[in-house]
Order: sequence, then structure tokens, then C-alpha cells
Amino acid sequence: MTEPSATFLLFGATGDLARRMIFPSLYNLLSDGLLPDDFLIIASGRSDMSDEDFRGDVCAALQQFLPADRYEAEVAERFRTMIQYQPVEAGNAAQFAALAERVDGRLERGLSVYLSTPPSLFAPTAQGLADAGLITPRTRIAMEKPIGKDLASSRQVNDGIGALFAEDQIFRVDHYLGKETVQNLLALRFGNVMFEPLWNATAIDHVQITVGETVGLEGRVSYYDGVGALRDMVQNHMLQILSIIAMEPPARMDPTSVRDEKVKALRSLRPMTDETVKTHSVRGQYTPGAVQGQIVTGYADELGKPSDTETFVALKAYVDNWRWQGVPFYLRTGKRMPARQSEIVIQFKPVRHSIFGRDGQNAGGGTGLEPNTLVIRLQPEEYIRLQIMSKRPGLEQQVRLEEVTLDVSLTAAFAGQRRRIAYERLILDLLAGNATLFVRRDEVEAQWTWIDSIIDGWKEANVKPAAYSSGNWGPSSAIALIERDGASWHE
Repeated sequence: MTEPSATFLLFGATGDLARRMIFPSLYNLLSDGLLPDDFLIIASGRSDMSDEDFRGDVCAALQQFLPADRYEAEVAERFRTMIQYQPVEAGNAAQFAALAERVDGRLERGLSVYLSTPPSLFAPTAQGLADAGLITPRTRIAMEKPIGKDLASSRQVNDGIGALFAEDQIFRVDHYLGKETVQNLLALRFGNVMFEPLWNATAIDHVQITVGETVGLEGRVSYYDGVGALRDMVQNHMLQILSIIAMEPPARMDPTSVRDEKVKALRSLRPMTDETVKTHSVRGQYTPGAVQGQIVTGYADELGKPSDTETFVALKAYVDNWRWQGVPFYLRTGKRMPARQSEIVIQFKPVRHSIFGRDGQNAGGGTGLEPNTLVIRLQPEEYIRLQIMSKRPGLEQQVRLEEVTLDVSLTAAFAGQRRRIAYERLILDLLAGNATLFVRRDEVEAQWTWIDSIIDGWKEANVKPAAYSSGNWGPSSAIALIERDGASWHE
């Protein structure tokens, strides 16, 4: 692996993501001594401002978004001196030339470019970099989602970048892959002998993936309407989680091996049709209600007009391969949910025969044998819980069973370790050129192929979003989706 890039070029530097996540992440990496010597951050936006004015804005953002115990004036001052600001608009050759002057003499030490801009600007920005002589074998480019809005447009975006960069220079960002708990899925499966032999259709009844948000549009009106929950959350975050759960063991922990197995799982997703979308999918849109004690308006009220965009989606998916044949994967995500939570539930099958009483009921009158459940919480807390059956203490002649929880709180287990922003891991890997936690082009296309089958099915079957009151877990049909199979959502 080459030396880490010594220059970080950020487009969209005046945006919300940069202020909330990217600059605090870079500050934390500096504070921990993880940035290369003589590191330079060149921030770019459409606004015209001086280096000093922009540095002031960044320092204000650090004080706003960093925990109080992380902000140190001395580190902030060092960080401030690393930042330069260069206004650049796509298509403005003079501004790109001025940008190249900022980088002059540093290209051989590596340049990492981060595009925190609308996808429509990806290719024009890359072309501007090429025309200014800023693309070399040591230039890497990272792109924030969305990569298109369907398979055809994602190919256009990827073709535009791919014409100027080799695939191993392109880093497609999904910030969920930077979360410690998502990475821990790999450790859980492949670092513990008790899980992997059971990680298949023989032992697992079904899998649930839930990503719930309490927020509504939150200023994203122009982006979200017409996109919806399926494209915004399922296509990227949730399918990336699914691919890690469903993938076969990679030969080794390197970018090619890991991503090869993920794309195989994604390509094994059973496409939906205009018939199966009726029974295997639910669309919803929130109406007025109360979330965590606060009265909130409905989606159409926030938008200011009626809309067919879904703010909730629940899906029943199948991965058609040897490992997962017949195991349903239930996915649900939505806005204005009762709680902000992201979690994975692995529901194991019941014990085949209970020795503790007929029909699974124990002779002592207890609740009987409950199937084991593995709960992996990604946010807001981070933990892994395994629910198992245990003998209830006592001197009764007949064994009484009770469900107990083996609880591994990652926060408590690693109390001495700081909880990191997901972008810290991703930026560090971008600088180092490690693409394991980034999404490869064939992954994106496999994801869109499956999503497009659902969208096409909805259009053919004329599936409209069902109303659900804010503060609920979606429409009642989402409950029916899973309960028809004798299961229920974990809440």
C-alpha cells in the first residue's frame, strides 16, 4: 500500500455534511496523530470567501458539533492552519487552474478528492480536475450517495467518473460501512466459531433489518420528494448491511475478496414482480401525529402539496442461494417513527424437540422454549444481545425455564475507547487507499437492479403509499407483512 495522501481536496465544503461530519472527523484524526506530516486540506465551494473567513466558519462548526471534551483550542489552531479555501464552480477552467496552483508540488505525495456535491456535478468536477492536470495514478476520488436514481442513471454517473479514474481509484461512500457495529458483523461472523456454522437456512428462521428515523423532511424537501425511502435508505445502507449478513466467507480480509462476496449476495436477491410487490412490499407516508411527545405535521403538509413519495417501506426479500434458500429477510425503514434506531435481528429456529414438556411447554408451567434471538443494535446504542433459555433458580422438582439475555454493550466493553464518527474510518481509509469499506461499481449496479424491480412492480401494480400516523412503525399492512409468516417485528 502506498503512503497516505498528503492533500485532501473537499468539494461541497460549505455544505451541512462537511460542517457536521467531515471537518470534525478530520480534526479528530489530527488530534489522534493519524494524519500525514504537512497535511493540507483544500476546501472548495461556490461561495467566494477568503482562507481566513472560511477557517473561522470551520472552527465555529467544530465548537458546535464536537463533544465539549474533544475540542481543544491548541489542536483547533493547528487544524486551522492546515485549511485553505478555493472557490470553484464546475466548468470554470480559471478556477480549476487556481485550484491546481494550490496543489502545485504536492501531487506526487498523493491527492484524495472528496465530492460532497449533487451527483450531477460528479462528472463535470472530475473533468475539471483532469483538465487542470490534477489526476495522476496517486489521485483518489470519493463520492457521496446517491449514485444515480436507478440502474441507468447510476451507470451514467459511474461511466463519467470511470472515464477519468481507474476503478481502484474510485471510493463510493456509504457511511453505514464506517460504523463500528456494522464492521463488527464481520468479526462476529468470521471471528467466532459458534456463529458461522449456524449462519444459514438450517438454523436461522428469518432476519430483520430496521432503520427508523424520528425526523421528517428536515430541510431536504428538494432532494427527498420523488426519491423516497426505497431509494434513499434501502438501495444503499440497508442492502449493504444485508450483503454483509448474507455474504459467504471471503478468502481474506482485503477489498477484492470482501466485495466479491458481497456482490454475489446482492446478485442473489430474488427480483420482485407486479404480483409479488403486492404481498412482499409495503409503501407508507406519514400523516400528522406525535413523535416522542411532540406534535408534528404530515409529509404532504411539510411538502406543501400532495405526493406519492413513500416515507416508509417494508420488504420481504429472499436471497436465492444454497445458504439462504427459504429464509426471509424483512427490511423496514421510515421517517417519523417512534424511535431513532437501527438494528439487525437474527431469529434462530426453535429447538427441534423439547425435553422439558409437551409442545414446548415446560412441566413447571413456564413459558416454554423460546427460539434464540441475536440482536445487533447499530444506533443510538451499540450492543450485541443474545437471548437464550436458562433454568430459573429454585428448588422445584420440575425444571422451569426462562429467557435471559447475554448482553455485550460495546460502549461498556470498550469504555476506554472513544466512540468515533463513521467518517473518521472512511476518510482514513480513503487517504490510505484501502477500499474494503467502500462500494464497488458492480455492487451499486446489483443494488439498483433489485430496487428497479420493486419500483417497476409498484408502477405496474399501481401501489400507492398507505397513510400512517407519525409516531407509529408504519402502516398496519407492514405488521401484516411479517405476521402472515408467524413472526413479528422486534421492538
